[in-house]
Amino acid sequence: MIIVKVKLSDIIDAIEMADQYSEDFLDRETGEIVQISDMTMSIDEREEAYELLDAHGFYRLPSSFDIREYDIMEDFVYSLPKSQQSRLARAISGRGAFRRFKDMIHQLDLADRWYEYQASAYRKKAIQWCEENGLEYEE
Repeated sequence: MIIVKVKLSDIIDAIEMADQYSEDFLDRETGEIVQISDMTMSIDEREEAYELLDAHGFYRLPSSFDIREYDIMEDFVYSLPKSQQSRLARAISGRGAFRRFKDMIHQLDLADRWYEYQASAYRKKAIQWCEENGLEYEE
């Protein structure tokens, strides 16, 4: 079996788009990413697809639960100066944390810094996933 070098950008894109309603898989022979979605497939179709993916040795990419977006937000908050930390720390506590966080980063003019931080975190997760699965990757 031939295992290709995977494109890191494809893994990062899949991580960025991960949600609770779908799962992404990598074909180790072609480097292609396949998505299984709860929203567009019946239970029987999903089970059949999972069986085919397992039989052909696809790798399961990190899910939204593996990515832990809240933890990334929290790490970002505590990487900031104390004056900005306190306002953002309050914003991410309780229900509606994601919306309040987005509003607050714009109010504090931190949106660009957040998106750079988030992109870096996704890249690290993609590299870690490749390494854990013994996959070579290219930029």
